[in-house]
Amino acid sequence: MQKLHLKYQTVHQGTFELKKVNLLFVFQVNCPGCFAYGFPLVNHLRDRFGEEIGYLGLSTAFEDFDLNTPENTQQLVAGGIPVGETRKMLESQGLPAYPEPICFPVASDHIVTDEELADGDLTEKICHINPDFQLWARFDQDLLRQKVAAYLKRQRKISFTFTVNQFRGTPTFIIFNDEMEILGQWFGHVAAPLIETKLEEVIKRL
Repeated sequence: MQKLHLKYQTVHQGTFELKKVNLLFVFQVNCPGCFAYGFPLVNHLRDRFGEEIGYLGLSTAFEDFDLNTPENTQQLVAGGIPVGETRKMLESQGLPAYPEPICFPVASDHIVTDEELADGDLTEKICHINPDFQLWARFDQDLLRQKVAAYLKRQRKISFTFTVNQFRGTPTFIIFNDEMEILGQWFGHVAAPLIETKLEEVIKRL
């Protein structure tokens, strides 16, 4: 079963408590969709499941690095202050700030250092996302390692959790257990019943 590689740095609000079942919400502050339905969905799930599960909102960046920053995340959490396209979306609705409460812990994704990039561990983690990687011929393994290493070197900035897990974009929603095993994963606009049903199934199996 695929493992979630989770690493974060600045904690903006609350404390994430790893439980038997957990929900990770990955967002960017310059992502209107994250605010239009991502945050409301997580708040809905928080109301629905309460303390049965652990929650973490992870602010990341894979583009617009000047806007998707820990500083702008802190402004969002502290005062609902939006930036970029998110601000334009809210202003078009006559909203000077984000009106939805953020009722769960929020942290910023860990930014990979040059030293971390050089040691090759990130490359190995990304390669092993493929469950059959260990079964490949050595030549094919080395070829993938080279491709991944070259990809990482081309990146202006690397957000650890987003990049290592190879998420498709934001918002992303992940259900995982206390062994960091991924039990469910969704990207984009997701209907609440889909995640609710999966959470109910997972909780019943405990």
